[in-house]
This record gives sequence, C-alpha cells and structure tokens, in this order.
Amino acid sequence: MSGKIRVIVVDDSALVRSLLSEIINRQSDMECIGTANDPLIAREMIREKNPDVITLDVEMPRMDGIDFLGRLMRLRPMPVVMISTLTERGAEVTMRALELGAVDFVAKPRVGLSSGLNELAAQIVDKIRVAAVAHVRRAPARSAAAIVHPDAGAATAPAPAPAASALLGRVSTEKVICIGASTGGTEAIREVLIHMPADSPAIVITQHMPPGFTTSFAARLNSLCQITVKEAVNGERILPGHAYIAPGGRQFYLARSGANYVAVVDDSPPVNRHKPSVEVLFKSAAAVVGRNAYGIMLTGMGGDGAAAMREMRDAGSYNYVQDEASCIVFGMPREAIAHGAADEVLPLSQIAQALIARLRGSTDRLHHRI
Repeated sequence: MSGKIRVIVVDDSALVRSLLSEIINRQSDMECIGTANDPLIAREMIREKNPDVITLDVEMPRMDGIDFLGRLMRLRPMPVVMISTLTERGAEVTMRALELGAVDFVAKPRVGLSSGLNELAAQIVDKIRVAAVAHVRRAPARSAAAIVHPDAGAATAPAPAPAASALLGRVSTEKVICIGASTGGTEAIREVLIHMPADSPAIVITQHMPPGFTTSFAARLNSLCQITVKEAVNGERILPGHAYIAPGGRQFYLARSGANYVAVVDDSPPVNRHKPSVEVLFKSAAAVVGRNAYGIMLTGMGGDGAAAMREMRDAGSYNYVQDEASCIVFGMPREAIAHGAADEVLPLSQIAQALIARLRGSTDRLHHRI
C-alpha cells in the first residue's frame, strides 16, 4: 500500500471519535480522514472518501453497527476493525461481527474510557495496520441476513450446519488435534470444527483473544458443532468428542496424568507477546502427545506457534497449514511453512476433510514424512 493508511472512525461517542482520531493521527503511517457519529453519515463518507480501513462501534443509534456491517460487507467489502464493549452482549455481538467479515476487534474499557483507550493505542494501531493488508471477502447475503437480527439470540446459527459427518469408528483415544489461529481465526476455526464428527479425537485450540470473549466464542461454536465445544478449565480431562478453547488472557497447555491428558490453564506470562499463546499449546503437544498429535495452523498475523509446530512435527505429529489464498492474514501459516512445520498446505475448505480422511485411515504407526 502506497502512502498512509486512510481511516474513517464511526462511533456515536464524541469522546471515542476524538480519542481514536488522535491516536491514529499520531502515527506516521496512517491518518484519520473522517469521523461519523452514525452509520448513515458514515455510508456517504465511505462513498466520497474511499478509506482503507474503518473502525466501527458495534452498538449505535439509527442503525445497529452489526446491521451496517452486514450491508457493507455484502455491497462494498472493506477492512473493518470493530470497537466492542466488554460486556456479555458486547462479546456476543462481536462474534457476529467477525462472522460477517470484520477483520478484528478492540474491546474498549467500561470505565476510564480516555485513559483506557490511550493504554490500548498500540493495540488499536497494530490492528488497523493488519486490517489494511487483510484479504477481505464479500459476505454471502445468506449469512448476513441470518446474523443482523439480534433478537434471534446469541446462539442462533448463522447458517445451517453441514450434514452430520459419519462417525470415525475406532480411533485411538490417545490422538489429539491442536489448532492455532489469530486474526481471522474465529471463522476459520468454525469452518474446521463444524465438519468434525461427534466421535472426533479431542481438539485443543488457542485463538488469540482477550478476556471476556472466549466464553461467547465457545458457546457459539458449541451451538453449531456435532462435538462439544467449551472453554478449557484447569485440571479437567481432555476427552474425545470435545474441543477446548484457551480462555482469553490465560495460558493453556496439555499435561499427562497417568493414562489421561489434562488441561493446564494458568496465569503464566505472555509468550511471543500473546496470552494465550499458540507456542505454549503446541510445545506441550510436542512433549506430551508426540506422534499422536495433529497440528493445524490457521490464519493470523505474526509467527506465534511456528517454531513449536516444527517441534510437533519432529516429535511425529502430522501438520496442516492453511494456504495463502484462503487466509485473512498469511502470517502465522507463512512462518510455520518457513520453519518446515507443514506436512500439507491446503485451502481452509479442505483441511477438515483431509484430516478426517487421515483419521479414518490412521493406525498407530508413524507416518512417512514429506
């Protein structure tokens, strides 16, 4: 992208508009080219100024931010960073926004707005930079229509789930599927999980997400999938037919207790600036699960988890990496490939079926390496 990243801020709060435009204009590589206090004004401004990125408040008067996002992504797809409230409803609405095609979100503080947003300044501008280079796709009319009516409730499926996958039959309970993702990952994870049969091996997931949002994420996936999806709880057994999501703001990894795998969820420090970190989960899989692990690296900025995914492969795992064309941001997958961690690089739509085919044909012997 040549020149500065051109940003329009859409928020009904004059204070938030002022703070965000000030934060953006302090950066040498971006500028706020306009602000709007509601989506109807924003719509005209977008037509006139053609911004590179929009920041959008999820809850506004006149037209709901989600309603506006749904129309925008159908008619004029562009990178959007949602500004969300740290409430249960805010988290549910944010999940719907990501489903509609928002690239990422920032959770604004409930108290101390001015100081809180300034503390988040680095995160806000980082997310704008990522959004500016993200691959944004037109939202299908079906999913937008299904999501923009909040009255339907948070657990409402955005689209019919695929037909139930046939059961796998006898697959070793030792096997564990490990998934890592960041920007764009909520929808990529959904795309993998909705195809997994009810007797799938246990699945453990780290998606970069702040505290307060992973509960809604897990509940939404649980309503769509044949497997049970939940937030991981420290000390619980890791069971087949279940997917466990790292809680926001905590580290999540695997340990062994006798014949069982157990979840460890703790307050240990960030790794690669992330908490939860994919590196932490994948490193534990290499050590504890070894050749019974399957690794999946999905869309995301940066390189978190790439080195540990190579450790998994060296320990005998079989690894899938999402290809560039289907990624929102081809950062973590690119790094995983560069580290020699990938057995197969596939479009997102093919990862679940490739994994299921391998599970159906699996034995406990080591796989040949490519």
